[in-house]
Amino acid sequence: MDTATAIASERRELAAMLESLTPAQWDAPTLCAGWRVREVAAHMSMGFRVSLPRQVLELVKARGDINRMADRRARQDAATLSTAELVGAIRDNAHHPWKPPVGGIAAALGHDVVHGLDISVALGLGRRVPEDRVRLLLEQVTPRTLKFFGADLDGVELRADDLDWSFGAGALLTGAAQDLLLVAYGRKLPPGHLRGAARDAHVSRS
Repeated sequence: MDTATAIASERRELAAMLESLTPAQWDAPTLCAGWRVREVAAHMSMGFRVSLPRQVLELVKARGDINRMADRRARQDAATLSTAELVGAIRDNAHHPWKPPVGGIAAALGHDVVHGLDISVALGLGRRVPEDRVRLLLEQVTPRTLKFFGADLDGVELRADDLDWSFGAGALLTGAAQDLLLVAYGRKLPPGHLRGAARDAHVSRS
């Protein structure tokens, strides 16, 4: 699979999904703690809309804390940009070469897929990410990935029930591959997505 092509397809599909949302859904919470759909969409498109020098300046203002900078910018842009502008920023930049500071083009695909799932899973939309994209991202899951995203999976085995993939050892945690990808990226999922002895620690209480 051509990763750049997969990224372009994912962005176009996410733009179509976002365009279909109601105003209430745009203001609904996502799996990203503290962010509504509009903050997630603003964050997803920030790299297309904000120049690198401006991002560096904002990172300096945030005293080098990239998470603080991203949160501040997402909230600011969500408050000032319309939903049509946010959708357009994602759709019109399907082929934009933006990549996260670490991880290269595969990390760019992961950024789009995971944040898209942050929205679709939280809203119960039932979107299924194409298997080839999910497989590529599962191949990137390492202990370093878990540490970066704050996923505590010590003594846990992730095992997909819709394709042949597992990671780790210990108490079993099963579910759809895309849901386990979210777990590896530090997300807690709504009830009903995960099964197994390790389920409770990875399910949202809200």
